[in-house]
Amino acid sequence: MVLTHTTTHTYNHPFPTVTLAFFLRYCTPQLNPFANHVLSTDTIAQHVDPATGRLHTTRIHLKKSKMPPAVMKLLPTSLTGGAADKASYILETSVVDMKEGWMSTESRNLNFVGVLSVIEKQTYSAPATSPSQHVAAPNPFASNGTTDVATTVIFRSRLGERIRDKLHTAHHDAAGEGGWFSRLGARGVQRSIESLASTKTVDQLGKSREGMQKILERLRQTGVMGVLELRKMARERSMEAA
Repeated sequence: MVLTHTTTHTYNHPFPTVTLAFFLRYCTPQLNPFANHVLSTDTIAQHVDPATGRLHTTRIHLKKSKMPPAVMKLLPTSLTGGAADKASYILETSVVDMKEGWMSTESRNLNFVGVLSVIEKQTYSAPATSPSQHVAAPNPFASNGTTDVATTVIFRSRLGERIRDKLHTAHHDAAGEGGWFSRLGARGVQRSIESLASTKTVDQLGKSREGMQKILERLRQTGVMGVLELRKMARERSMEAA
């Protein structure tokens, strides 16, 4: 079973500023107080395609991750390890085309995929300069421009199949006992996990937008150099503390 959640949003900032805020959103909690759960961010690959001029970036984020208590109650300890609080890796890929005025991103979890796979896809785009044209040309560098973003999050839980395969014999032998598995069923577990994760994601997407707004306002107030200086100071304090 697959569950999909789709939202749209418009930032009242030009496209180049929004793309910069995207890459800065996890750099320090002083810029984004909604990113305290992010432990580290590393760029593992980055290049500009000489044929298209597009920037391709691959990053990995380490985040504090807490499995919802409601999900924990649905799962046997053999699958969860008995602990809800863990750290998880998120793989992020992005492609930016400044000339055409769009950026596409994809993030997916690398941990807990046996319980739940979450893939978030986003498309950022500068609005068309002339909607009446058959092929509207975006102007990503307009100083008073806006940026649209469409977000699609795909949830998929394979847990039902795993439980069915691993516990088939035990379930067959104890069919008359009516345990949690027989009452809820494989598809019931899948639907419950995906539904709970989707509900939590709605809240997380709201916080993500608020975090982006914080960075965008700081960029507007202090400029790029002011934000980069703040990031440098935060890193220096972090190294001293270590």
